[in-house]
Amino acid sequence: MLLRDIKPGEIVLEARGVTKRFPGVIANDNIDFAIRAGEIHAILGENGAGKSTLMKILFGQYQPDEGEIYLAGEKVKFNSPLDAIERGIGMVHQHRKLVPAHTVVENIVLGHPKAGRILNFRRTEREIHDLCEKFGFSIDVKAKVWQLSEGEKQVVEILKALYRGAELLIMDEPTAALTPLETEKLLTSIEAMAQDNVAIVPFITHKLPIVLRISHRITVLRRGKMVSCIETKHATEKSLATELVGREIIFNVQRKKAEAGSTILQVDNLQAMSDKGVQALNGASFSIREGEIFGVAGVSGNGQRELVECLAGMRSAAAGNVVLDGNNITTASSYARWKLGMGYIPADRNYLGSIGDFSLVENTTMNYYFDEMFQHRGSLDYQKIRQLTKEIISEYAVKTPNPDVKAKNLSGGNLQKLILARVLSRNPRLVIAELPTQGLDIGAIEFVRNKLNEAKFKNAAVLLISEDLDEIFSLSDWIAPIYEGQFMGIIPAEEAKREDVGAMMAGIELAGGAA
Repeated sequence: MLLRDIKPGEIVLEARGVTKRFPGVIANDNIDFAIRAGEIHAILGENGAGKSTLMKILFGQYQPDEGEIYLAGEKVKFNSPLDAIERGIGMVHQHRKLVPAHTVVENIVLGHPKAGRILNFRRTEREIHDLCEKFGFSIDVKAKVWQLSEGEKQVVEILKALYRGAELLIMDEPTAALTPLETEKLLTSIEAMAQDNVAIVPFITHKLPIVLRISHRITVLRRGKMVSCIETKHATEKSLATELVGREIIFNVQRKKAEAGSTILQVDNLQAMSDKGVQALNGASFSIREGEIFGVAGVSGNGQRELVECLAGMRSAAAGNVVLDGNNITTASSYARWKLGMGYIPADRNYLGSIGDFSLVENTTMNYYFDEMFQHRGSLDYQKIRQLTKEIISEYAVKTPNPDVKAKNLSGGNLQKLILARVLSRNPRLVIAELPTQGLDIGAIEFVRNKLNEAKFKNAAVLLISEDLDEIFSLSDWIAPIYEGQFMGIIPAEEAKREDVGAMMAGIELAGGAA
């Protein structure tokens, strides 16, 4: 039976008693799960709860140790993703699988038999255009992938699956790196796919408002087990949060005023160019004192990346000065900045914040290799570093069988906890936290925010870069909306209004201005 022949509401894909084990971990424990035609089925769970593992089993990327898979009522075994694709299942992974130097159309047809020996670009572009028309996508198919925004790259991944004939689409964290506007456009297209009944959409995400808005049913996983499957109309953010972690979650950290001390970071007229040679940061000036969190609020691509890289020593400033604890570090190396007490939590935890093939001990070493306390006769003292790693694994509740596990085997939330611990355990004078909770589950978000607050009360100065206004308002003592490389104002948190900050993020200057 073809998937398109299944009537709306009927079960199209089902897992029965699925169990998957990895060394020291049961990722999926006797899970029963079913997807109906035409529904948007959200999968919720903390990082490491087993969501992605289950979806990879349904896509043929992993094989279950126990249990059975049924497609349209027929028992099936997918030996590889190719088997699943041939049966009409597509998957859009959390991490892009695109070739940046190729065009949109080249990425979509790459390796697909439908393209034929000689690629008919005109026909292919027409077919892709028809898919865009059908589901409300807008994209330049001749553009190179490296020129696209994160939202456009996500569209390419979806089009790639649909072009291969996907009638059931698995989406893993599709909105994690998108702006609010990109998210809204994508959700509209997902709804159109579900209504068409060609696309059946299991939807993995951590964002509860999105789940409540778009899904029909919600399955919650906790520690590899299914704890509930409910209709969305019976759920609330509070009830889902409790289901996720087994306790009540405090969504917003209670912001308390610390005793502000001396100035730790002073930035004057900082300017920087983008990778394309265009001015991306245009005269940023601000300061952060001990015991303060300075929140930079903005939509991605407005100079935040260039600001952080200039401060961390990863990009040369075109003009201006940066002073850390009385030391001019404008042209200093990253190493020199670390030695002076800078700690950096990067937005990209996989490629910039960690080395996937290194163990957790080796990844911890990245922030300690220059510390004499962890050296012995000119070499690293791995016994001490291993003990430190064990301590931070315990203190930061990093879920791992042992410190010798490779970093790439951790879930996103646990990897972020390790990076956070590696940085904060040095008690830095300045903490740069770039999108510190992006892509994390609500339990991990609560944990990270509390740790940043703790750093503030230990007299660190914290620079928080975030696109989440709840996070900005929950943590910040000062709020600086950024637009096209310029601060639209610097506002004391107790005087800031959400609607004003949102307008300034969009480039609207408020009457009377801001301090």
